[in-house]
Amino acid sequence: KIPGVTSAPKLHPIETRLVMLQTGMRAPMGIKVYGSDLQTIEEFGLKLEGILKQVPSVKAEAAFADRIVGKPYIHLNINRDEISRYGLNVEDVQQSIETAIGGMKVSSTVEGRERFPIRVRYPRELRDDPESLGKILIPTPTGAQIPLSQLVDMEYVRGPQAIKSENTFLVGYVLFDKKEGFAEVDVVNDAQEMIQQKIDAGELIVPNGVNYKFSGSYENQVRAEKRLSIIVPLVFLIIFLILYFQFKSVTTSLIIFTGVAMAFSGGFIMLWLYGQGWFADFTVFGTNIRELFQMNTVNLSVAVWVGFIALFGLATDDGVLMGTYLDQSFKRNRTKTIEEIRAAVVEAGERRIRPAVMTTTTTIIALLPVLTSTGRGADIMVPMAIPAFGGMIVAAITYYIVPTLYCMREEYKLKNSKS
Repeated sequence: KIPGVTSAPKLHPIETRLVMLQTGMRAPMGIKVYGSDLQTIEEFGLKLEGILKQVPSVKAEAAFADRIVGKPYIHLNINRDEISRYGLNVEDVQQSIETAIGGMKVSSTVEGRERFPIRVRYPRELRDDPESLGKILIPTPTGAQIPLSQLVDMEYVRGPQAIKSENTFLVGYVLFDKKEGFAEVDVVNDAQEMIQQKIDAGELIVPNGVNYKFSGSYENQVRAEKRLSIIVPLVFLIIFLILYFQFKSVTTSLIIFTGVAMAFSGGFIMLWLYGQGWFADFTVFGTNIRELFQMNTVNLSVAVWVGFIALFGLATDDGVLMGTYLDQSFKRNRTKTIEEIRAAVVEAGERRIRPAVMTTTTTIIALLPVLTSTGRGADIMVPMAIPAFGGMIVAAITYYIVPTLYCMREEYKLKNSKS
């Protein structure tokens, strides 16, 4: 470790640019401290930095608060009594200081298609230290040249390195990053709880006029989760309505809908297995399976939920295939006994088991290249394919669940008709 050097969040150049455009910070997570005084903002930010380093899910070396105040400045305070003795006013002195130190544009030079400003000011050796600044000559109306040191009082102060503002308030940033294996939303929640505990215990006091809020790219995840909380139930409803329009029966639609429930559980089982070190930890032809499929802890992200939504549509295919032929089988064979019902179910199942297995197998095989991909976009495609892969494997149970439930319903109808 190098003293004074922090472990900056690992962001690629384009990713950094996107994060900066979204939040104004150079880190995926951070706290924005708002206030009216830069010194107070810096002091409160340093306290937050110390608290963040205590959060277990936060990378301690990456927590860093802006050092806002600390840059040396020279203030030239014009002595009005002194300048009035020489017939000068404040504007005259300020203009002379601006021209001598900062320079004044007097013209432009044109060289081809390029234009360059021509500035007039003192050479560097006459303005590069406070003693030299005091020797700058200020012309008076009488033609006398008065040294600047006789007209101003020089003061050395510490000031801001940069002044940032948002929503009409001065702002300072406290940046931090997460440890491996933690989701950004969980890390932010942990940090919020830790800070609130310190405030409740009286260990952290928020100064008057100062407020803070968490910000970062995780906000996209929060907004996406709110949208998904509406979209996912809506997808369930749409799938059920499509099944109902197909079969014109609520019970048949519910029977086939069990495939969605099985696929849903299968997707979560596969996500859990990906995070277990013992799962698929073996070698085939010198290649470790866990490394080949990049198995590690997968957090619930937008990509994962998109994979689940795609899975829900795929999971009903086998049930629709089986249910359609079951309806046709019972229309063709008028069943009057339990044995006839079971025979009709077995007939439909035997005729449609191969197409159903082929549908599932081709889907699973098609997902293998995605699961093993390592190129651009793999960080999005792999989490999207994991729930679909696990869900389709577990959804294969519907080969037996749909005919069994269909048979139970028909037997129940037969018993009610006889009674």
